[in-house]
Amino acid sequence: MKKIRICIIFGGRSGEHEVSLVSAESVIQSLNTDQVEPVLVGITKTGRWVTGPNVLEALKAGHEEGCSPAHLSHDPSHRSLIVNWGVGSIESIPIDVAFPLIHGPNGEDGTLQGLLELCGLPYVGANVASSAICMDKVFQKRLCAQAGLSNVSYLWTEPLKPPHHHKDPNFISQETIVKSVEQQLGFPVFVKPCRLGSSVGITQASDIPSLLESIQTAKQFDDKILIEKAIRNPREIEVSVLGNSDPKISLPGEILTKTDTFYDYNAKYVNDSSTLQIPADLPGETVKQIQQIALDAYLTCGCEGMARVDFLVERDLSHIYLNEINTVPGFTHTISMYPKMWEKSGLSFPKLIDQLIALALERHRRMNQSTLRNYTPDTKWYT
Repeated sequence: MKKIRICIIFGGRSGEHEVSLVSAESVIQSLNTDQVEPVLVGITKTGRWVTGPNVLEALKAGHEEGCSPAHLSHDPSHRSLIVNWGVGSIESIPIDVAFPLIHGPNGEDGTLQGLLELCGLPYVGANVASSAICMDKVFQKRLCAQAGLSNVSYLWTEPLKPPHHHKDPNFISQETIVKSVEQQLGFPVFVKPCRLGSSVGITQASDIPSLLESIQTAKQFDDKILIEKAIRNPREIEVSVLGNSDPKISLPGEILTKTDTFYDYNAKYVNDSSTLQIPADLPGETVKQIQQIALDAYLTCGCEGMARVDFLVERDLSHIYLNEINTVPGFTHTISMYPKMWEKSGLSFPKLIDQLIALALERHRRMNQSTLRNYTPDTKWYT
């Protein structure tokens, strides 16, 4: 049987570049090579697309030595990767499906998904619209709130939108940030770049000076800023979602941090200050509630393929807050909850990858059958 050729795309121009490299390495190691043939494409921190036998190792070392420029063919009838090997040697490598493993902007936000759509390539994960919605924490919160899903109290701001242009009561102007936070949220709060992941740029503020400092930190990564009321000592619960029209929900897992700080980038990937408990120690009824909210959020935002849905849960279980939907969750072997929760739910890492590829191909077939995409006018009115 002909192997499926999968183009694994990793790296990228975001603050989550290094996380993407580790996710890609884990996925590559878990591929069923009897059925799948990987083609590796790295995107450097400057946005160059490169490939080669050692492209992952090169990007991990911070260089492009031994790599060759590459790009996807924009002709949907010619689904391939075009590689310039040098000295006039250009190769077209056919591609069956793409697996974007780029976290954050320029990869998880719909931009890369839009490129893959234009190229006519099936791809793993959420489509353009749901990727963009879930990457923007404010869009995601507003949409989920309309569906009756509970968010933590929040405010948001961006410099280019004056208040009179907004009907959103959660929007505040740059000039009234301090007053609005004091009156509507109170301290402590979390200040976040609106369109980033892996807790990059997130800080906690306990007073006005630290609030102003946190805003400046967040602005280094995004000019759209989210400010959330801090839930005191919450339990951080997550579930994995898998599927297109009939998604399945994993057992929940809990992040147990060993420090007094929140679950930041270092706690996730660097200093081994967090552990995972799967399944989370929760009553059965609470598990059902969390799984149902995750399913509702996934469908509300139009997700397909996969997502990890994160929650903040009061210690007395009195309230469950939807925190975030991550459409390109981490796949690292050591700490990433998405594959680990599926493993504890009975689906191994290799089988998970197989299902993700199958879901991508199924969606592509379904979308190609759409009459809207293949519509031809009855008359040649345009001649």
